Amino acid sequence: MVVNKAKKNKRQRGSTTHGWGSRKKHRGTGNKGGKGHAGSGKRADSKKPSIWKDTKYFGKHGFKNLGFKKKINAINLIEIEEKLGSFESDKLISREKDFYVVDLAKLGFNKLLGKGNPTKKYKITTEYASKKIMEKIKQAGGEVILTRQGN
Repeated sequence: MVVNKAKKNKRQRGSTTHGWGSRKKHRGTGNKGGKGHAGSGKRADSKKPSIWKDTKYFGKHGFKNLGFKKKINAINLIEIEEKLGSFESDKLISREKDFYVVDLAKLGFNKLLGKGNPTKKYKITTEYASKKIMEKIKQAGGEVILTRQGN
């Protein structure tokens, strides 16, 4: 048979000490042994294995960079050459006389990298470009227009 018994906690409401005797006892975290991993020093051998698992317990870890860093989304010239037909049919790349006009922002990129050799003349507008690719395109008779100073 089940007996409905009131919780001891409920009976102690209103009593200042809640059954712990003096008001000083069971007062702060010092009586609990501290907060968090407190007491994990010299003699806490039993506690150490559980702390070792937490790799971020000891030491400092990283820092918060408050400066804004632009995310670089790069593409190589060889990739543009391979997909030139599909880009042109989707009207992402246009053609002016013997130049292919490429705006990398339309393609979703902001940096041009130098893998591959240009087989056609390009006018490429981009935010960033490597020095190597700028030289290659210039030698092929094209040009790279940087919308932002720097490489």
